[in-house]
Amino acid sequence: MRFLMMHKNDPKTEAGVAPDMKLVHEMGAFIGEHAKAGRLVDGAGLGASKTRTRLTFRDGRCTIKHGPYAGEHELPAAMLLLKVRTREEAIGWAERYGKILGDGEIEVGKVNEPWDIGLMPAPENPPLQILLIEKASRDTESGARSAKQKADLTRLKTEMTKAGVLVRSRALQPSSNAKRLVFTNGDLRTTDGPFTESKELIGGFAVLDLSGFEEAIALSRRYATILGGTLEMDIRVVDQSDETTT
Repeated sequence: MRFLMMHKNDPKTEAGVAPDMKLVHEMGAFIGEHAKAGRLVDGAGLGASKTRTRLTFRDGRCTIKHGPYAGEHELPAAMLLLKVRTREEAIGWAERYGKILGDGEIEVGKVNEPWDIGLMPAPENPPLQILLIEKASRDTESGARSAKQKADLTRLKTEMTKAGVLVRSRALQPSSNAKRLVFTNGDLRTTDGPFTESKELIGGFAVLDLSGFEEAIALSRRYATILGGTLEMDIRVVDQSDETTT
């Protein structure tokens, strides 16, 4: 099975505090270990909400709000990694995506690069990678998205791919097939989905091919320890029938 292990944003990240190098190297070792074993599929970290933009669609209108802001409705249904020239370009694609869905919410946020966390100097004119997060809705949680919406999204993704914008896209199964892990000083409390909401901003994620939830939870313990032992994580199942990678 393919799982997305997602941790929530923390106060230090939101305040713009660079991660400790010990944490960076430990997380790098964790990621490297699973990449070498062939289990790691994908992963990324996001910065503070000041680097993000929230798009809310209601009654055919789109309201755009730039961060910083607090979490509101942060339960994801899909994630698309975009490579663009500017934040405004990413917002333009997100508007088109959101108009296909109707009422709902999308967030776009800059992905952390090695130079953002102090591993290397920033290159000249570096690429801008943006994570587009489609928030869950009644339709995505029930699997009731219309055939027209599916077809229109497929056409848009094809256009994005031809334009060199879409790097990959991953849809998630409904949160009824998910687990929420709350770590407090290393102690774990687990809740089964479905989840009506999540109010904590996404801080980062890893996508891995694992045997099942038991292995995913075991790996999450180490993941949580690296991040300090007190945090909230969601384990979501990736819908591999709706993945796009270029």
